[in-house]
Amino acid sequence: MKLSAACVVAVDVGSVRTGSFAWAAVDMPGHTLTAHGDDPAGAAGALSAALTDGASAVLALEAPMSVPVPRDWKLLGKGRTGEGNRAWSASAGAGALATGLAQGAWLLAEIARALPGLAATTQVSRWRGAADGGGAPLLLVEAFVSGEGKPVPTALGPHAADAEAAARAVAERLADEDGTDGTDMTCAPQRAFSLLAAQAHWAGLAVAGDELALDVLVVRARPAG
Repeated sequence: MKLSAACVVAVDVGSVRTGSFAWAAVDMPGHTLTAHGDDPAGAAGALSAALTDGASAVLALEAPMSVPVPRDWKLLGKGRTGEGNRAWSASAGAGALATGLAQGAWLLAEIARALPGLAATTQVSRWRGAADGGGAPLLLVEAFVSGEGKPVPTALGPHAADAEAAARAVAERLADEDGTDGTDMTCAPQRAFSLLAAQAHWAGLAVAGDELALDVLVVRARPAG
């Protein structure tokens, strides 16, 4: 993967009507903030433009995008490994999940409309393979910005600051081409239901069927220093 031609767009999921939605774009490997906004169309446009220019791209949604489905019904709703006391099914996480489903589906449908036949993946190894003529040029991941990872709000507002922090965290995680790209959360040992793969399939993007049951990369934004 030639990281000199990659773009990471992170979305702080929230109400569009009340101005709680924001997005930010960061390039790789420079990690320079290249664009930002408060409208979903801008986020979709930034990703589509990068992909049209031949770059690889990453969409990071700040909402639970993979949930555990246990065989034992008594474990339904339990948090993912690595979540601590902020389970995906708690009020804040559940609300973000519902909003992120609709907003993520809309974003991916817009990208699919602009780039018919585009392949997407939730698996880093498959995304990296796009540089060799295979794989998928669009990677879908989950970002988590909360608690001590919250950045200091900028003049652009707290939601834009969250989006930028998420974009930078994802770019840094993917910067090491030989690294393991380890996730900060996982559904294991339970079965994973990938909402990202489901959204991509619904939107009309080409995504491998096995990804519906694979964990996604979750990147937690951490405070500087």
